[in-house]
Amino acid sequence: MSSTQHSASSDQPCLLALESSCDETAAAICTLDGRLLASRIASQIEIHRQYGGVVPEVASRNHILHVRPLVAQVLADVGKTLGDVTAFAATSGPGLVSSLLIGTSMAKALSVAENKPFLAVNHMEGHLLSPFMNDNGPVRPCVALIVSGGHTMLVRVHEVGRYELLGRTRDDAAGEAFDKVAKMLGLPYPGGPEIDKLAQRGDPAAFAFPRSFLDGASLEFSFSGLKTAVLYELPKLNVKNEQVLADVCASVQAAIIEVLVEKLVLAAKRSRETLVTVSGGVSCNRGLREALTARCAKAGLHLLLARPDLCTDNAGMIAFAAVQRFNTGHTSPLEADVDPNLSLVS
Repeated sequence: MSSTQHSASSDQPCLLALESSCDETAAAICTLDGRLLASRIASQIEIHRQYGGVVPEVASRNHILHVRPLVAQVLADVGKTLGDVTAFAATSGPGLVSSLLIGTSMAKALSVAENKPFLAVNHMEGHLLSPFMNDNGPVRPCVALIVSGGHTMLVRVHEVGRYELLGRTRDDAAGEAFDKVAKMLGLPYPGGPEIDKLAQRGDPAAFAFPRSFLDGASLEFSFSGLKTAVLYELPKLNVKNEQVLADVCASVQAAIIEVLVEKLVLAAKRSRETLVTVSGGVSCNRGLREALTARCAKAGLHLLLARPDLCTDNAGMIAFAAVQRFNTGHTSPLEADVDPNLSLVS
C-alpha cells in the first residue's frame, strides 16, 4: 500500500474522495482550496499479474476488502473524523461497473450517514486536471494530452467543466499498445513500465515501426498498425537475445512517443495555446517525459506534467477534481448511477 501525506491544520474544510474504477482501491483527502492532504492506494498489480490482466470479479472483491480501511487511514493521516469532512466524492466512470460500484456505494453511504453532499466524478476529468495540483494551479486554459491504458485523447480546457475534444484514438490507446506488445514479447503485466525499462538500453532506430496519422494534419491517433507491425516482425527475431529485445522495446516506444509529442504540439499550435499539460498512466514513461520536455521547449510551449504518483489511478486527482466542481456549486444526486462509458466531453 502506498501513501502520500502532507501536514495541515485540523480545522481546514476538506473533501474525501474514493477511486475504484479498475484494480486500484484509493482514498484521499483534499482541502477545499485544492491542496492534497493525504492519499493512499491499495494496489492489486501482484494479484492480477498471474492472469496477465485485470479480472473484474477479483478486482471488485478486493475493493470491498480495502475501501473501509483506506478511509480510516487517510482520516487518521490528517487527524480528522468523518464529521470533519465537508463532502464525499467517488469516481462514477468510466471503468469496470463492478469496481465503480464499490467506491460510489461507500461514498454515498458516508454522505448519507454524515448528511453531507456527494459528488460523482469523471475519472478522465481527474486525469485531465491532475497537472494543476501541487502549486501548479489554478486550473486555466490549455491543451491537454491524456494518455493511459484505456484512453488517448487531446482535450482543450477552457475552464473547469468546459472541455473540447480535439482528437482521440480510433482503436487502441497508447497504454493498451504498450501492454499488448509487452505480452507478445513475453514481458510481465503491466507491460508499459517493462518496455520503458528495457528501452533505456535499446536502439530506437533499430526497427522502423509505423507512425499512424503523423502527417501534420490529423489530431486522431491509431496504434493498431504498430501492434500488427510488431506481430509480423517478431517471428524473424530472437527476442531471447537481450539486445534484440531492448531494440524492439526502444523502437516501439519511439514510435508511440513521436506520435504523442508531435500531435500535442500540433494541437497547441492550432488552438493558439501556449500551455500544454500531460497526464494519465503512460505519462510516467521516462522516454515520453524527456521527449515532451525537449520538444515543448523547442516549440516555446509551457509544459505541465502530472507528478508520477498522480499519473496512475489514484484518489488524489479525484478529490482535486471534485473540489473544483464543489467550489462552483456542483453536487450530485444520490441516485446518480455509475457509467462504464462515461464521456468527458458531452
